[in-house]
Amino acid sequence: MSNASQPVAVPHFPLAAVLWPHTTNRSGLLRSVILVALGTALLTLSAKVNLPLPYVPMTLQTLVVLVIGAAYGWRLGGLTIVAYLAEGALGLPVFASPVGGLAPLLGPTAGYLYGFVAAALVTGWLSERGWDRSVPLLFIAMGFGHLIILAAGFGWLAFGMKLGVDKAWLVGVAPFIAASLVKNALGATLVPAFRRLLDRR
Repeated sequence: MSNASQPVAVPHFPLAAVLWPHTTNRSGLLRSVILVALGTALLTLSAKVNLPLPYVPMTLQTLVVLVIGAAYGWRLGGLTIVAYLAEGALGLPVFASPVGGLAPLLGPTAGYLYGFVAAALVTGWLSERGWDRSVPLLFIAMGFGHLIILAAGFGWLAFGMKLGVDKAWLVGVAPFIAASLVKNALGATLVPAFRRLLDRR
């Protein structure tokens, strides 16, 4: 039997690929370098907008991490977060603290920072499967991302920093739940809205 009548699956590209497609390996490399630099710059700015708390400051970073994952896809999104952590490890002042270096990657914030990578990968993977077109689905995808970040931060505080489960919850999770929901809603609304604008064009 002929398969001519079967529908052809249309590939779904993340937002960045729609805005800036590449046609050659050279243009693809330049595009990736520029997008990674833009993403790390946005992460740095989001880290500096913070509310100091005893162990872990409240920042806009999780919103930017998840938007990067949704907009870039899992490969470029994950690479951007790794590049951001590498910049900090090399001493650039990209984290919420005024200085860079290894201290934030080994101190109370370490779990959250490493959780950023996994969160961007998961959100980006789901986004590449069309979840970025739907506000409810992207809210769920970003919810998974926030859960990963908070779980990684909680685990590191409780066991890596030896604060214990109760204290790690009180200082590392409870203060961030409401803000995470707000950031989730904001990110899940903005990305599909931007996609709809592009689709109309």
